[in-house]
Amino acid sequence: MAHATQPRLLRADARRNYDRIVSAAREVFACDGAGASLKEIARRAGTGSATLHRLFPSRRVLLEAVFHDHVEELCAMAARYAKEREPGPALFAWLRDLNDYAAGSRGFAASLLHDGRDADLLERGDGCQAKFTHATRELLRRAQEASAVRPGLLAEDLVALINGISLVTEHQDDNEQASRLLDIAIEGIRL
Repeated sequence: MAHATQPRLLRADARRNYDRIVSAAREVFACDGAGASLKEIARRAGTGSATLHRLFPSRRVLLEAVFHDHVEELCAMAARYAKEREPGPALFAWLRDLNDYAAGSRGFAASLLHDGRDADLLERGDGCQAKFTHATRELLRRAQEASAVRPGLLAEDLVALINGISLVTEHQDDNEQASRLLDIAIEGIRL
């Protein structure tokens, strides 16, 4: 059976179900957050719960699929920043973009949380957390070499920081608090 993060390996009918479930999940998670009813997602997708669970063995796998395209776009942006900007500003711009996306996407922080059931996503580097950590690691390395940020920081720390800000501000109507919290954190890591 193909893993949910590799939908192109599915039969045509399974692929259609996969796409309908991801589309429905995107809508339901946007309204109700990461804890939304999986039965409601299956109902909106026009599939049964068994189909949803066969294609997405856990909530986290479904969240990863929902956020996949945006994660890819953000990681491409990190690569552009590395080429086009000075090391410190590149890292800070990336953290702001990541923070803005996390603050505006209900359920996103939960998709980054590692609950132990989907360790294969992290080991293969397929999950949101792994991709963000990889993108952050290169920007952080450059910023540390340029003495723009404190030594000893880890990319995992910065991704966890964004995750924490997102969790704390998830129920806010605007992203102002998330932006302020990140500004405070950036001042704390600058040299």
